[in-house]
Amino acid sequence: MSTHPVISKFSALLKCHKKRAASFPLIKTTLVAITGSALSFMALAEIGEPEKEELKFGFIKLTDMAPLAIAYEKGYFEDEGLYVTLEAQANWKVLLDGVIDGQLDGAHMLAGQPLAATIGFGTKAHIITPFSMDLNGNAITVSNDIWEQMKPYVPLQADGKPIHPIKADSLKPVVDKYRDEGKPFKMGMVFPVSTHNYELRYWLAAGGIHPGYYAPSKGDISGLIDAQVQLSVTPPPQMPATMEAGTIFGYCVGEPWNQQAVFKGIGVPVITDYEIWKDNPEKVFGITKEFSEKYPNTTARMVKALIRAAAWLDANDNANRPEAVKILSQSNYVGADYDVIANSMTGTFEYEKGDKRQVPDFNVFFRYNATYPYYSDAIWYLTQMRRWGQIDEFKPDSWYIDVAKSVYRPDLYAIAAKELIGEGTLKAADFPNLEKESGFRPPQKDFIDDIVYDGSKPNAYIELFPIGLKAKESAK
Repeated sequence: MSTHPVISKFSALLKCHKKRAASFPLIKTTLVAITGSALSFMALAEIGEPEKEELKFGFIKLTDMAPLAIAYEKGYFEDEGLYVTLEAQANWKVLLDGVIDGQLDGAHMLAGQPLAATIGFGTKAHIITPFSMDLNGNAITVSNDIWEQMKPYVPLQADGKPIHPIKADSLKPVVDKYRDEGKPFKMGMVFPVSTHNYELRYWLAAGGIHPGYYAPSKGDISGLIDAQVQLSVTPPPQMPATMEAGTIFGYCVGEPWNQQAVFKGIGVPVITDYEIWKDNPEKVFGITKEFSEKYPNTTARMVKALIRAAAWLDANDNANRPEAVKILSQSNYVGADYDVIANSMTGTFEYEKGDKRQVPDFNVFFRYNATYPYYSDAIWYLTQMRRWGQIDEFKPDSWYIDVAKSVYRPDLYAIAAKELIGEGTLKAADFPNLEKESGFRPPQKDFIDDIVYDGSKPNAYIELFPIGLKAKESAK
């Protein structure tokens, strides 16, 4: 069946973002007259011309910044009338400050950063996220020396290779030995409110090792109260060199900086975050609440572009990943060697040198509703802030839910998703039910300690941990 020439003409106009706003009323009226049903095109008319076209987004040199790089390289931002500059940032604090003071319009962020800023842990600012960037993607690596000390305690397969997941139970005798000798055991993570901090703490505590408390009301934000392992901040790209220098004995970081340790022969990744919490939420795209209100069309359009990029990254069972790795290996993005990035990005993960295993979901960008900003994901981060004292007083369940709803914005996500469905770019089946979704995942049980997480009951969840503050306790 041939396309009506008037429809063809106006479809072409839709692709010309400079004429989009002026064309919409005519497009909508004409198509209704011709077809009697212009639902997909009417959906397009709901998002007007971007109020701000030239944008600068920040990122840290990690594999999971990929949706930004792909949205740029594939022209998805330009399809939305957005002219974007992507700029690597020195560290997570510089990145957050750039978004807060307006030097950056948005950024690839640690999921804990918008939450911490909004509740005033660290810099106070109302940051929101309308888009979750990925699931999984991190690992914990130890130095060769620590690995050799751990190995006698690691269960083995029949072929002599370690049984995964490797629990922190295998590290505990090593930590105890250091403590008995009066030596501090030091590990690195990327930021106090990073997923990496909470994942490393979760893994250590599940193995009976206390990672320490914070007590901000007492002026102690070191996180070292009662600590059996000293955790400190190191920027992601500097992790391998810092460990090689002996400043830290291991670290939790995103890729490619675990695989870099393998390639350099200086360390062994012992566990991925997929094994600590299967399909855990990772980074988010953060903007100020003020930006979203001042530039609603721009916000919707950039979320559209990012959703398209995430879908491309996971399409056809990761068929596009080799091309993505080639893009990410450029110095202006991640800047690591192609083979280092590909070692995890293309569905495998190498632990001890030569022990490469299939982990197809190590990086997830779109499937399993990875891009949807679930309230329950936000609440998990808040429970860990409370567990380790960053939130140092009791909060009722309603507080956790209210904070989550003020930061994670599925309503803004839905605007972009519905337009992509209306265009025919993606299908409704690619998303949660946007009309009925509550924002809470079903209770999740795939944690290394088998503790079940129900985001609707944060205080009950906090009470379940043998190590960590209880709901009404404070660090002493």
